[in-house]
Amino acid sequence: MKRTDFMAIALQEAEAAGKRGEIPVGAVIAAGESVVAKAGNRARELADPTAHAEILVIREACLTLSQERLANLDLYVTLEPCTMCAAAVSFARLRRLYYGAPDEKGGAVANGVRFFASPTCHHMPDIYSGIAEIEAASMLKSFFQARRD
Repeated sequence: MKRTDFMAIALQEAEAAGKRGEIPVGAVIAAGESVVAKAGNRARELADPTAHAEILVIREACLTLSQERLANLDLYVTLEPCTMCAAAVSFARLRRLYYGAPDEKGGAVANGVRFFASPTCHHMPDIYSGIAEIEAASMLKSFFQARRD
């Protein structure tokens, strides 16, 4: 599978989240050519402010692999992670982070606190942005526009 294939799966998870009334963000953790875990936002459904796609997919991958560290695995997420999710990526020791749309308001990778640039950050993954950015941003814009109408 290519990076775009994993991001396509993350976009499917985001679309499913949006249909559940969640902010449409999806995530995939991959090992080589294989999907280890996938998830979409579930904060409203679970009444849990930590139930972001990134947190859920990290939890699922850790359970699947019976380990707390996800070294040599890659995370694909449709939106730039927030501070909480960036910290979880660091603590999980994920090798690479691929994300779609930037989040100027809540992002913590290229925007906001820039978590990985902090001297207190224990691990910084390789970071690749803009993967399926147009599709991810369009989905988010449509979701929020529908709520304003």
